[in-house]
Amino acid sequence: MQIGVLSDTHGHVGHCRQAVHLLESLDVQAVLHCGDIGSIAIVELLSAWPAHFVFGNCDADLEELSTAIARAGLTCHGWFADLNLAGRRIAVTHGHLPQPLAQAQQSGEYDLVCYGHTHRAEQHWQGRTLVLNPGALYRARPLSFAVVDLDRLTVERFTLPAST
Repeated sequence: MQIGVLSDTHGHVGHCRQAVHLLESLDVQAVLHCGDIGSIAIVELLSAWPAHFVFGNCDADLEELSTAIARAGLTCHGWFADLNLAGRRIAVTHGHLPQPLAQAQQSGEYDLVCYGHTHRAEQHWQGRTLVLNPGALYRARPLSFAVVDLDRLTVERFTLPAST
């Protein structure tokens, strides 16, 4: 199973739309959004997949976002998601609250921990846990997102041109 991992869209529809077109061309079966969603338009763009959202520090109207996510038939996890997809335990948080991120990374309970906030792509292993920041689709150079193959627990990063 392949999943798309996005973060820090900050309501930028153009960049998110580019990422969605790429995700459509890949065999992605679910999408995780690591916070700073920014607008309900982003939720609507991701409604083609089972999508899971967490909030970020720049998400202002949490009730409006929660309602839009539910209306689209998607899942809002608040500030932290604890998921099981394809037999993998996955934590998703924005990363602006250091304690939940550190606990998830250090617990040894997760196969994959996804976070955003820094607008910088990075990945590393902490014990048996793959820790992934997909980068950002707003105010980042380069603009990026990731696709994770959950069977092999490998990451492919995709970058977008910054001009749109």
